[in-house]
Amino acid sequence: MSANDDVDAWVAQLMQCKPLSEPEVKKLCDKAREVLMEESNVQPVRCPVTVCGDIHGQFHDLSELFRIGGNSPDTNYLFMGDYVDRGYYSVETVTLLVALKLRYRDRVTILRGNHESRQITQVYGFYDECLRKYGNANVWKFFTDLFDYLPLTALIDNQIFCLHGGLSPSIDTLDHIRSIDRIQEVPHEGPMCDLLWSDPDDRCGWGISPRGAGYTFGQDISEAFNHNNGLTLVARAHQLVMEGFAWSQERNVVTIFSAPNYCYRCGNQAAILEVDDALKYTL
Repeated sequence: MSANDDVDAWVAQLMQCKPLSEPEVKKLCDKAREVLMEESNVQPVRCPVTVCGDIHGQFHDLSELFRIGGNSPDTNYLFMGDYVDRGYYSVETVTLLVALKLRYRDRVTILRGNHESRQITQVYGFYDECLRKYGNANVWKFFTDLFDYLPLTALIDNQIFCLHGGLSPSIDTLDHIRSIDRIQEVPHEGPMCDLLWSDPDDRCGWGISPRGAGYTFGQDISEAFNHNNGLTLVARAHQLVMEGFAWSQERNVVTIFSAPNYCYRCGNQAAILEVDDALKYTL
């Protein structure tokens, strides 16, 4: 059996929402780490690509996303973090996405969200789910160690900047992001924290975030950032939006949320952003 046969078998099993064994998860994470280590903090992505927001362990909604958007590798995907916590199938969801990354490394990009962290997953469900499904915390440790290697942001054809949270007062350029040492737990403050935690806001300038981490940033900030870096758009996730997507800041920023009826009670729609060969996008 080739290595790909292994991974194909894992993907087929996971598509049925059946978790891998603990030794298989270890093997998967070890191999995936080697792939992710080679990626940049600003990982280049070519269009066409379909950009997705938070999934939060809602495995059956992820299946539906693939049904609508197309399966890997027929469709290229970029996921902007928050694969785990809150939903009931964090294990199956994150294992599938990591397996797809390993199998189709050039067609699947997975970024880090604020929930891809040791501290947050111990509070919001992933840790407890791993204990329940495996009887110990090993699988949680394999994944949270792997999360340290996930790229922080992606750049579609040098024009669309994708990340989980938002901008940072300590970052003016993409080169600054490229220089961050990302292989660590998400810090409580600083540029790496801000990229995963910040939110756009109606007010100008920088503001204190009600989340207790990151900042809020106004239209003046996103306009300047896009202009200085030759960007047409910042695409991000991190916030529940009832329509599944929300334009803000004179269309300098779009928020995409891909977990419908979030937490099985919010009643929101989900959305994905399809970027075609000509960098035209449809939601």
